[in-house]
Amino acid sequence: MTLKKTLLASVIGAAMTTAVLPSMASAETTLRMAYDADPVSLDIHEQLSGGILQLSHMTFDPLVRWTSDLEFEPRLATAWEQVDDTTMRMTLREGVEFHSGNAFTAEDVVWTVERLKRSPDFKAIFEPIESVTAVDETTVEFKTADPYPLLLNLATYIFPLDSEFYSGTAEDGDPKDEIVKNGNSFASANLSGTGPFTVVEHQKGTRMEFDRFEGYWDEESPGNVDRIVLTPISENATRVAALLSGDVDFIAPVPPNDLDRVREDEDVQLVTMSGTRIIFFHMNQERVEAFQDPRVRQAFAYAVNQEGIADRLMKGFATPAAQFSPEGYAGHVDSLEPRYDLEKAQQLMAEAGYEDGFEISMMAPNNRYVNDAKIAQAVAAMLARINVTVDLKTLPKAQYWGEYDDRAADMMLIGWHADTEDSANFHEYLTACPDADTGAGQYNAGNYCNPALDKLVAEANLEVDLEKRAEMLQQVEQTLYDEAAVVPLHWQDLAWASASNVNIEPILNVMNFPYLGDLVIEEE
Repeated sequence: MTLKKTLLASVIGAAMTTAVLPSMASAETTLRMAYDADPVSLDIHEQLSGGILQLSHMTFDPLVRWTSDLEFEPRLATAWEQVDDTTMRMTLREGVEFHSGNAFTAEDVVWTVERLKRSPDFKAIFEPIESVTAVDETTVEFKTADPYPLLLNLATYIFPLDSEFYSGTAEDGDPKDEIVKNGNSFASANLSGTGPFTVVEHQKGTRMEFDRFEGYWDEESPGNVDRIVLTPISENATRVAALLSGDVDFIAPVPPNDLDRVREDEDVQLVTMSGTRIIFFHMNQERVEAFQDPRVRQAFAYAVNQEGIADRLMKGFATPAAQFSPEGYAGHVDSLEPRYDLEKAQQLMAEAGYEDGFEISMMAPNNRYVNDAKIAQAVAAMLARINVTVDLKTLPKAQYWGEYDDRAADMMLIGWHADTEDSANFHEYLTACPDADTGAGQYNAGNYCNPALDKLVAEANLEVDLEKRAEMLQQVEQTLYDEAAVVPLHWQDLAWASASNVNIEPILNVMNFPYLGDLVIEEE
């Protein structure tokens, strides 16, 4: 690969000069990539987010993973058998080593699931697993309290950790396996997985370097990338310019405003997909008394022009949404459509006694989702038409998530992709009655609570009749719509771009977890 020596001095120069230039001799196997942000931590159980799951697929392996056709592909689990209604037995891959040199065994799976069950972000979805047992070194047995139809879906979240590496006490005296949200821990700064890449360096917010793991088990992988340098570039235009000038080889996301510009450049390739990540606002009912009135929440929903945002801000690169579940998900309700109606919104505010409006605070990230800050600004302007004064603050992703966990504003923007590819996941994390003990509603920044819906989702998760289960999940979506639990905006489409000789299309998927271990860079 021919590399240009010109670097975008202000953004990429400091981050990459020392890291990339000395390696020019082996640049044919070096991938220089730019995302809009880097992972917030090396602890893959600290946060359930797209960035962390992308890191997981680079440095760890799941038991099974999704194919581009949403089928299950064996990874560290080579086979599985449903022993009875509540028991699944998995056979594990032999001869796999962690980056530390420790051997991968069934005990690592047991240890990992037990840690997931105490992670604030993950424990809710792992609640159905009653126990996991190492039958022998290459066999694990999962037991659920009741029949559970999504156990293989859950297995896509299980990236076995190196239990020996993460056991014991760190230099500061704290346990190596502790999970610290938005803080410092052994696991947040040290990593040992079984995945295709090891972490060589992580300068948070500046650069991240990976080397190919020489002991990687997957000898059939076509991947030929020996080294990855990740430079986070939050500014859209700068990120695109870095690709078009040849300073990086792969970028994501490609902003809607630059799709044509990238598409027309003969030296790069653009890959797009319809997305399933819902972008929406929470309305915090504990911070704002008015939000406890469903008429006010409905007024906010009617005041927001989703189609206008998708058309003008997203340049058509988004699908306006009125519910969590995209088309194709079990809970999707065909009849639910965006309900922009300013006159109706004003009428509802008056009926609720808020014709003169009120003041709220709003927070959003400015480098996590496509046009996230601009979307928040647009929504704030729309709410002004129903006399709601918005104090908007936008923050980089690294700072935003701490504020989000603290529920620091009255309205907060978030995007969510159901990584189980199932509608129940949306409610469990985003609108379930918050419960710190179970992890339910972990990302419910609106404090919406409807116990009847929680019960219905719990029953749906035990229903093995898929048609009946879909009806139950559709009832959940309908109720969330009727009660205006949140303000849905759109499903964000996906776009990636690379140099023409970087063959990204085979490794991309609708989950937005590029399988970079399988990436092929062709010689120019």
